[in-house]
Amino acid sequence: MDDLYREQIIERYKEPHYRGHLDPNDIQFEDDNPLCGDHIEITLRVDKDDKVVEAAFDGHGCAISQSSADLLVESIHGKALDEIKSMNKDAVLDLLGIELGHVRLKCALLSLKVLKAGVYGLGEANDDLVA
Repeated sequence: MDDLYREQIIERYKEPHYRGHLDPNDIQFEDDNPLCGDHIEITLRVDKDDKVVEAAFDGHGCAISQSSADLLVESIHGKALDEIKSMNKDAVLDLLGIELGHVRLKCALLSLKVLKAGVYGLGEANDDLVA
Protein backbone atom coordinates (compact mmCIF):
# COMPACT_ATOMS: atom_id res chain seq x y z
CA MET A 1 0.00 0.00 0.00
CA ASP A 2 2.88 2.39 0.75
CA ASP A 3 3.98 2.11 -2.89
CA LEU A 4 0.62 3.45 -4.07
CA TYR A 5 0.93 6.45 -1.76
CA ARG A 6 4.56 7.01 -2.77
CA GLU A 7 3.48 7.10 -6.41
CA GLN A 8 0.78 9.65 -5.54
CA ILE A 9 3.36 11.84 -3.79
CA ILE A 10 5.70 11.79 -6.80
CA GLU A 11 2.82 12.44 -9.22
CA ARG A 12 1.56 15.41 -7.18
CA TYR A 13 5.10 16.76 -6.90
CA LYS A 14 5.70 16.56 -10.65
CA GLU A 15 2.22 17.70 -11.71
CA PRO A 16 0.42 19.47 -8.87
CA HIS A 17 -3.29 20.02 -9.39
CA TYR A 18 -3.62 23.19 -7.32
CA ARG A 19 -0.39 25.12 -7.91
CA GLY A 20 -0.96 28.80 -8.52
CA HIS A 21 -1.77 32.09 -6.88
CA LEU A 22 -5.26 33.52 -6.50
CA ASP A 23 -5.45 37.24 -7.12
CA PRO A 24 -7.60 38.66 -5.72
CA ASN A 25 -7.83 36.49 -2.64
CA ASP A 26 -9.45 36.66 0.77
CA ILE A 27 -6.69 34.87 2.69
CA GLN A 28 -2.99 34.67 1.93
CA PHE A 29 -0.10 33.41 4.01
CA GLU A 30 3.38 32.04 3.35
CA ASP A 31 6.20 30.60 5.40
CA ASP A 32 9.43 28.65 5.16
CA ASN A 33 10.88 25.59 6.80
CA PRO A 34 14.27 26.99 7.86
CA LEU A 35 15.71 23.49 8.31
CA CYS A 36 15.52 22.60 4.62
CA GLY A 37 14.44 25.70 2.70
CA ASP A 38 10.94 24.52 1.74
CA HIS A 39 8.59 27.43 1.03
CA ILE A 40 4.78 27.37 0.80
CA GLU A 41 2.28 30.13 0.03
CA ILE A 42 -1.45 29.42 0.23
CA THR A 43 -4.18 31.70 -1.11
CA LEU A 44 -7.91 31.21 -0.56
CA ARG A 45 -11.18 32.64 -1.73
CA VAL A 46 -14.09 32.22 0.65
CA ASP A 47 -17.81 32.84 0.24
CA LYS A 48 -20.15 34.83 2.49
CA ASP A 49 -20.59 31.76 4.70
CA ASP A 50 -16.80 31.50 5.26
CA LYS A 51 -16.47 28.36 3.15
CA VAL A 52 -13.51 27.85 0.85
CA VAL A 53 -14.63 28.17 -2.77
CA GLU A 54 -11.17 28.23 -4.33
CA ALA A 55 -7.68 27.50 -3.04
CA ALA A 56 -4.17 27.39 -4.46
CA PHE A 57 -0.61 26.98 -3.27
CA ASP A 58 2.75 27.99 -4.62
CA GLY A 59 6.26 27.37 -3.44
CA HIS A 60 9.31 25.22 -3.78
CA GLY A 61 10.91 22.40 -1.88
CA CYS A 62 11.00 18.66 -1.54
CA ALA A 63 8.42 16.21 -2.88
CA ILE A 64 6.86 15.77 0.56
CA SER A 65 6.28 19.48 1.21
CA GLN A 66 4.94 20.22 -2.25
CA SER A 67 2.71 17.16 -2.60
CA SER A 68 1.28 17.57 0.91
CA ALA A 69 0.43 21.19 0.05
CA ASP A 70 -1.33 20.08 -3.14
CA LEU A 71 -3.29 17.34 -1.34
CA LEU A 72 -4.19 19.62 1.56
CA VAL A 73 -5.42 22.41 -0.71
CA GLU A 74 -7.56 19.90 -2.59
CA SER A 75 -9.05 18.59 0.66
CA ILE A 76 -10.25 21.98 1.92
CA HIS A 77 -12.48 22.94 -1.01
CA GLY A 78 -15.97 23.48 0.37
CA LYS A 79 -14.84 23.41 4.01
CA ALA A 80 -15.77 26.11 6.48
CA LEU A 81 -12.93 28.08 8.03
CA ASP A 82 -13.92 26.72 11.45
CA GLU A 83 -13.40 23.18 10.11
CA ILE A 84 -9.95 24.16 8.89
CA LYS A 85 -9.10 25.62 12.30
CA SER A 86 -9.82 22.25 13.89
CA MET A 87 -7.60 20.27 11.50
CA ASN A 88 -4.52 18.68 13.00
CA LYS A 89 -1.42 16.92 11.71
CA ASP A 90 -3.30 13.63 11.33
CA ALA A 91 -5.34 15.17 8.49
CA VAL A 92 -2.17 15.76 6.44
CA LEU A 93 -0.58 12.45 7.39
CA ASP A 94 -3.75 10.61 6.34
CA LEU A 95 -3.63 12.38 2.96
CA LEU A 96 0.00 11.33 2.44
CA GLY A 97 -0.58 7.77 3.65
CA ILE A 98 3.02 6.96 4.57
CA GLU A 99 5.07 6.97 7.75
CA LEU A 100 7.44 9.91 8.09
CA GLY A 101 10.46 10.53 10.27
CA HIS A 102 10.80 13.68 12.38
CA VAL A 103 12.64 15.70 9.72
CA ARG A 104 10.19 14.79 6.95
CA LEU A 105 7.27 15.49 9.30
CA LYS A 106 8.24 19.19 9.34
CA CYS A 107 8.20 19.17 5.53
CA ALA A 108 4.78 17.55 5.40
CA LEU A 109 3.21 19.86 7.97
CA LEU A 110 4.48 23.17 6.58
CA SER A 111 1.37 23.55 4.41
CA LEU A 112 -0.98 22.99 7.37
CA LYS A 113 0.95 25.52 9.44
CA VAL A 114 0.68 28.08 6.61
CA LEU A 115 -3.01 27.35 6.02
CA LYS A 116 -3.99 27.69 9.66
CA ALA A 117 -1.92 30.84 10.20
CA GLY A 118 -3.72 32.41 7.25
CA VAL A 119 -7.17 31.30 8.41
CA TYR A 120 -6.52 32.58 11.93
CA GLY A 121 -5.17 35.85 10.49
CA LEU A 122 -1.88 35.56 12.31
CA GLY A 123 1.12 37.70 11.50
CA GLU A 124 3.45 34.77 12.12
CA ALA A 125 3.06 31.00 11.94
CA ASN A 126 4.20 28.67 14.71
CA ASP A 127 4.41 24.91 15.18
CA ASP A 128 1.59 24.91 17.74
CA LEU A 129 -0.86 25.29 14.84
CA VAL A 130 -0.27 21.72 13.64
CA ALA A 131 -0.54 19.84 16.91
